[in-house]
Amino acid sequence: MSEQNKDELIETQKQVIGILFEVIKRLQANNDLDEEYFKLIYNSDKDEKRLEEIINERTENAKIVGRLLEQLET
Repeated sequence: MSEQNKDELIETQKQVIGILFEVIKRLQANNDLDEEYFKLIYNSDKDEKRLEEIINERTENAKIVGRLLEQLET
């Protein structure tokens, strides 16, 4: 394997690791948001604004994860 091929392989591996790290970070953020969401749902005086914010954040994280995973397919 040539030196250039090795460098390209290393660069590709770094990109994959970066993408996977970001996917894990977003999924963990959604888990944390889920926990907060359920606590708010069970609370008697619900904070509707925060619930909407959580839903929006989770949706955005899911979209980003989808785009990142598409990058891994190419």
